[in-house]
Amino acid sequence: MNKIYYLSTCDTCKRIIFDLELKEKGFVFQDIKTEKSTPSQLDEMKRAVGSYEALFSRIARKYKELGLSEKSLIENDYKKFILEEYTFLKRPVIFIGKKVFVGNSKAVIEQAKAELGK
Repeated sequence: MNKIYYLSTCDTCKRIIFDLELKEKGFVFQDIKTEKSTPSQLDEMKRAVGSYEALFSRIARKYKELGLSEKSLIENDYKKFILEEYTFLKRPVIFIGKKVFVGNSKAVIEQAKAELGK
């Protein structure tokens, strides 16, 4: 199944959805603000990318507010924070078949675009 975890209020997510034409390609959309990621969904993402840390956003405003840069976080911490606060999930997370693309860097989006072009 092709699915995207995104934030509907995020202009970058909106641009990526438009650029990759995901609405036209029958993707399942999950707005992580209105429909929080479940523990099993997060576990599925982790299996696909290898760690919760790879899914964790250090640019979230709360990262600085909570002083997390001063702490040594472990995998369970990353999981806990992502489940508690949607802004800690690096976004978007795009599943295309069995492949997953995390974040909004140009390289990641180009890889997703190439995968969709197959």
